[in-house]
Amino acid sequence: MSSLFATMAIATGALQAEQGALSATTNNVANANTPGYSRLVPVLVENDPVIVGSIAYGTGVSLQNLQGIRDPILQLRIQEETQQQGQLNSFVAGMQQVQVNFNSSTGDIGTQISNFFSSLDQLSTSPSSLAVRQGVLTAAGNLATAFNNTADALSSQQHNLDLSIGQAVQQVNTLTSQIAALNAQIMTAQGVNQNASAFIDKRDVLIGQLSSLIDVSEIRSDNGLTLTTSNGTALVVGNQSFALSTQSNPSGLQDVFAQGKDITTQIASGQLAGLVQVRDQKIPALLSSLDALASGLATALNTANQAGFDLNGAAGGNLFVPPPASGTGAAGSLAVAITDPALIAASSDGSAGSNGNVAALSAVHDQAVAGGQNPTDAYGNILFSVGNDVANGSAELSSSQLILQQLQDQRGSISGVSLDEEAANLVQFQRAYEAATHIITAVDEMLATVINMGVTS
Repeated sequence: MSSLFATMAIATGALQAEQGALSATTNNVANANTPGYSRLVPVLVENDPVIVGSIAYGTGVSLQNLQGIRDPILQLRIQEETQQQGQLNSFVAGMQQVQVNFNSSTGDIGTQISNFFSSLDQLSTSPSSLAVRQGVLTAAGNLATAFNNTADALSSQQHNLDLSIGQAVQQVNTLTSQIAALNAQIMTAQGVNQNASAFIDKRDVLIGQLSSLIDVSEIRSDNGLTLTTSNGTALVVGNQSFALSTQSNPSGLQDVFAQGKDITTQIASGQLAGLVQVRDQKIPALLSSLDALASGLATALNTANQAGFDLNGAAGGNLFVPPPASGTGAAGSLAVAITDPALIAASSDGSAGSNGNVAALSAVHDQAVAGGQNPTDAYGNILFSVGNDVANGSAELSSSQLILQQLQDQRGSISGVSLDEEAANLVQFQRAYEAATHIITAVDEMLATVINMGVTS
């Protein structure tokens, strides 16, 4: 049966429930600008009634829990796009650094190729001039230096990317250990029916950071959250994390290992994938193309020089140091073989004033020396390849950034805090709290009246 004491209990319970709701609203307002925060919604439920005869007496309200508002599918989509953006970011940044080595300047390979053949044009008009001949040697030396510098710069960048891979692996390990620790806290809190929303938000933020580094797949079960790479390599299982490691390969570069298995080529996205792509695919391909061009150009010029006679009437020799038979490393080791300008074989008949063999040297400009292309076209193809990678990567990155921003905006509309909405909730819960206090005051006065009934002054 309803009584004043029952009414007091209902009002007291209402105070507690509305106080919890006010606390949730306050927490939402305080975290309105906190990255990854999911707003809390108080879940108020009606208590079971007490049935007396044919009448059901209500027993008030309880705050069942504070529910964090999340969209798990949207969160997974954000993580997937974050992985894509992480890969594109590192790929574009790496290729832009590569592109610097091929930008048109007075020292780039293309300019030096042009300068070298221009010096041969001058030699054809003054084949016996030592000054002009020295100009040809200088141009040849500048050409060799341009190849050397570009190859060295690419190799240095490859090693810098290798260092970045090691650092990224360390960051992955730090994040997976933190996620495993949060998994333990979440399971402990949920095991005693406590609100774990704050821990879940922190975990989601860390998973987002992890996604920017490496491809991540989530598996949720009764035993907690499991994170793996897309190929199934375990990163986090419940409260246990599995660290990645690096080991040097025969080339002196670091490969990524998981539980003793090399997974370098299996990393599908994230910053690590972009770094590996530039380090292990793009730069080696460019070095190979430069080696082929340097080797083909040096061999063709040597052959042409050997067909003529120098200023002393002797048969011509090598103009450049013969490149390795395999061509590997030719760009980095290209060097002029002679220092005496008189040894340039400009003559076709052994006479000092002949310029007949200069035409053979100049003809190399239009000969196929690498991949069926002449030197200028072969180098132009290298430039196009680099520029195309940067342009396509930048376009994909812009698209990915736009998609990710849209997904984050969508998440904000679902899980984010609206200060206007929270202000309305604050007023609503405050009014309910105040009404409960009025009931308590009224019941208190009524109880005092009942207790004092029959007492005479």
